[in-house]
Amino acid sequence: MARIGGRNIGMAWIAGIICAGVVAVLFGLAAPGIPGAVALVGDLLRQRDAVPSFAQKAAVSDAPTKTPECRALYTDALWSQLTQRAGGDPTQDTSAPATAVAGLASALAPTVRVTCTFVGASTGRITTTVADVAADAASVAQATLEVSGFACAPFGDGVRCTRAAGAVVEEDAVRGGVWISTTYDGWRPEGYLDRIAPQIWPG
Repeated sequence: MARIGGRNIGMAWIAGIICAGVVAVLFGLAAPGIPGAVALVGDLLRQRDAVPSFAQKAAVSDAPTKTPECRALYTDALWSQLTQRAGGDPTQDTSAPATAVAGLASALAPTVRVTCTFVGASTGRITTTVADVAADAASVAQATLEVSGFACAPFGDGVRCTRAAGAVVEEDAVRGGVWISTTYDGWRPEGYLDRIAPQIWPG
């Protein structure tokens, strides 16, 4: 094969060796940072895929004017609906469930996570308590509530019981070791329990 005019093979070899050396030096300088970069990418992917549950989203706060736990319980749409009618955030504390059934709380022995109370600017009041109970509490709750005139039905692998007494409606759901007790007094948004349940029992 004829040599291309003006090309010096010796100089080409020298230039190639110099380029390879530069690449090797650059790789050596960058190598210590590769594990950190890989770890950073992994962390970002895990954070992207993580779906926070109610417990993960609920930050602990003793300030009465802040409601991180209550906020984590509601979808954006329901939260907006409730706070607009109430004219602000709910009262948040760890008070016992506002059930009207004598003996229910003592039978279930709840450990309250949070109680959220919305009071309508003109009328109506909603109080919801989320509490941890024993794994077999659903059957205890159903037996106690049905004796008290509640209508009960399956709710996932638990039970939901409802009773109306005039303008006051009480709705209790017990499932997977968690009890949600809600009292509606003259104000009951459509599908309230079904809209907060996914934050407590995802999936």
